[in-house]
Order: sequence, then C-alpha cells, then structure tokens
Amino acid sequence: MPTIIMQQHFNAPPETVFDTLCDHAKFGQLTGANITRIKDGQAPYANGLGSVRRINLFPLPSFDETVVMYEPGKRMEYIISRGSPLKDHRGVMRFESENGGTRLDYSITFEPRLNVPFAGKLLKSVIEYPIRKGLERLARRYQK
Repeated sequence: MPTIIMQQHFNAPPETVFDTLCDHAKFGQLTGANITRIKDGQAPYANGLGSVRRINLFPLPSFDETVVMYEPGKRMEYIISRGSPLKDHRGVMRFESENGGTRLDYSITFEPRLNVPFAGKLLKSVIEYPIRKGLERLARRYQK
C-alpha cells in the first residue's frame, strides 16, 4: 500500500495551524486545488466530523473526501467517499506542541484503483508534491 509521510514544524500554536490546515477552503488555497465544502460537519465545526469537501483537479473528475475523525487542535482524519483513481484512501493529520510551536505529522495511505505498473508511485508523487509545497509555504508564513 503506497504511503506518504510528511512532517512539518510551524512556529505557531497547534490550534492556529489546525484551524488553517483543517479548513477545507484554506487547505485548497495552500495546495493549489479547487476545494469546496459541500456538506457541513457536526456543529459547531463546519469543517469537522462528517463534513464533505469536493476536490476538482482538472482534467480529472472531481472526487469527495469525508472527515471521519475530528479532534479540534489535535487531529483530523478523512477518507475518499466518492470518485477518484484511489481506493482505501485515508489521510491523517496529527498536531503536537513542539519547541514553542507545532509539529504536524501527516500521513496518507491509498491503493490505486487500476492495477497498472508504477501507478502507485505516480499517484504518490502527484498527491504528495502540492501538499508538501503548501506545508512549506505555510511554515514560512509563521517564521519569526
């Protein structure tokens, strides 16, 4: 199963980083993806448990991700719930206090839907690159 593991330090409190990365629209802006929340999560967290975001990555068909675990300031997990060339996809973001800031541990696991040689490797790079670059840009915003 292809796995993406990213770790990033931010010079900001966990709640601040969490609020940015777990806001669907802000996450889309960071990664350059067109992301729209199509279903609100359980009150009072619109981007929280049960929320659904639609991701449009032209020229691919859109797909939906659903938040399946939400602990404000600490953890968010999501799965692909509709569409996508991936199956058994799960994203996990964990936020920990570290050296006066935040350490993000972000993992994504998935399987390619099509059994094509090197599909997992290709999809891994397509998924990882914009997220990693977005996390690095956000970390630079918080530099002292």
